[in-house]
Amino acid sequence: MEKYNHKYGAEQIQVLEGLEAVRKRPGMYIGSTSARGLHHLVYEIVDNGVDEALAGYCTEINVVIEEGNIIAVKDNGRGIPVEIHPKTKISTAETVYTVLHAGGKFGGDSGYKVSGGLHGVGASVVNALSKWTEVTVERDGGKYFMRFEKGKTVQKLERIGDSDKTGTTVRFLADDTIFETLEYEYEILEKRLREIAFLTKGLKITIEDKRIHEEETPKKAEFCYEGGLISFVEFLNKNKEKLHKTPIYIEKNGEIPVEISIQYTTSYSENIYTFVNNINTIEGGTHLEGFKRSLTKVFNDYARSHNILKEKDQNLQGEDIREGITAVVSVKVKEPQFEGQTKTKLGNSEVTGVVQSMVNEALATFLEENPSVAKSILEKCISASRAREAARKARELARKKNSLETSTLPGKLADCSSKVAEECEVYIVEGDSAGGSAKQGRDRKFQAILPLWGKMLNVEKARADKIYGNDKLNPVILAVGAGIGADFDITKIRYGKVIIMADADVDGAHIRTLLLTFFFRYMRPLIENGNVYLAQPPLYKLSKKGIEDIYCYTDEDLEKKYKELEEKGITRDQLGLQRYKGLGEMNPEQLWDTTMNPETRILVKVTMEDAIKADEIFTLLMGDEVEPRREFIQTNAKYVKNLDI
Repeated sequence: MEKYNHKYGAEQIQVLEGLEAVRKRPGMYIGSTSARGLHHLVYEIVDNGVDEALAGYCTEINVVIEEGNIIAVKDNGRGIPVEIHPKTKISTAETVYTVLHAGGKFGGDSGYKVSGGLHGVGASVVNALSKWTEVTVERDGGKYFMRFEKGKTVQKLERIGDSDKTGTTVRFLADDTIFETLEYEYEILEKRLREIAFLTKGLKITIEDKRIHEEETPKKAEFCYEGGLISFVEFLNKNKEKLHKTPIYIEKNGEIPVEISIQYTTSYSENIYTFVNNINTIEGGTHLEGFKRSLTKVFNDYARSHNILKEKDQNLQGEDIREGITAVVSVKVKEPQFEGQTKTKLGNSEVTGVVQSMVNEALATFLEENPSVAKSILEKCISASRAREAARKARELARKKNSLETSTLPGKLADCSSKVAEECEVYIVEGDSAGGSAKQGRDRKFQAILPLWGKMLNVEKARADKIYGNDKLNPVILAVGAGIGADFDITKIRYGKVIIMADADVDGAHIRTLLLTFFFRYMRPLIENGNVYLAQPPLYKLSKKGIEDIYCYTDEDLEKKYKELEEKGITRDQLGLQRYKGLGEMNPEQLWDTTMNPETRILVKVTMEDAIKADEIFTLLMGDEVEPRREFIQTNAKYVKNLDI
């Protein structure tokens, strides 16, 4: 790795302001005090090691979840400077952990050329929000230790021995008076650390969970990718059929280093992931804009110059060229400017031109040198263009047809009387019999019912032109009322809640998956905006003369209710047990009481915390590749509950 700045001492650590407000308003610094904020603490400390790696001084970071949810992060970087800081008059290491905005991430002559941390507040904020923090530094031939409690120094930095190594080890216990939970999820940390390893070529990152679990084998993983973004794209496409075996790789080190990897698959979806200084810019920004512009220009220029597009043919549009693409765009910016709702959209205007000119040159060269790859990609692009045109005609036909009808709503939809979207909800119900019960049991003021029947289209294996006019999906499109794909407009939705209500069996699970795949691929803002829910109908009903019927939603719930009743002197033999095979077995009153009454029902909101993971799961479960799906089912079959198989 290139070493950007050999100077790294007290003069590189700059102090901007104090630490007082962090414990009072933690959400301002880490987003929230939920599980998401808890995991963010780990990322902040890991980012400090990544900064050392980006500067060329760190090759390994180890993360351990210790018993009691204590986190230990160790890196083999240079170690935090230990000399007295000229401005604070305390050790530089203590300054970094007790003063907000103290670090090597500010100013042109700082310790780092670029930084992976979003705000440069990581160490001090983690310290402020922890019950205790311990820091061990190895550098300059010595080993140093200091300890803090709730952000305050209780043991100043002192030399505790000699060491011929360098690096920093941080152990901390998050403060349970601030966070809603202290329970770390290994899978969440593993995913983020894998992502960091992909983005930091050659950096070895390990994670180990030492908490006592029922599983016999402890959870641990090691990530190190010499291929960097090439490995990242190969990982993202592991369950997809590829148009070319090796991903296209573009890299340029300059004032704004840019790294890009591209691979086309036979799928119909577009997956472009962008990062700035290892921060996932989920809202895109100027780097994404530059990449898209260049992609469209280069492929059209190549198609024209090689007579693939004739003079009379129209240019390919960006969406045609991006169909089936998987790409990762990573840039390093000295002073990134973020905007957007979640502050994850890059706003630096100079980045657009840098990315665009670099991709123009490198991608054009690649296509000239690899004509067979260029041909296969352009064949797919032209096919996508024809499908887009077919979809446009189908869409216009559907609009024309609807305009001639007295109502543009599907015939089987039982609409609600309210027209205020925020208070309205539509139940998409499996089967006519369940739909009938739901229609009779609902509150007509704000609850609409849309029954679906028959086999639904798997959109993972179909283009948009096959979706318009599909007799199973068209009612859903019309009922939601906001269009699909590029035409989808979240402001036009007719219902604040779109609730999937299916049987608690294999067929019901399949219908839920098909509908969720459709929403994810063609109405993604509906999920991102939190409008999609899953109804949770009961599995069992316990009944006995003289007591009110008791509904149970899981096997565990059933056992719990049995034990509660036994404590009251009611044995299992005295109870009648009904196992619901489907929603149609419930009468309207039962369906209302258990599944539709806002005061008693259980709804699960569908969220999309991680688009990469979501895309992987939908591709795995609904895509063309059979073997990965079989392996997934065999591995996870032991976790299946409550399904009639």
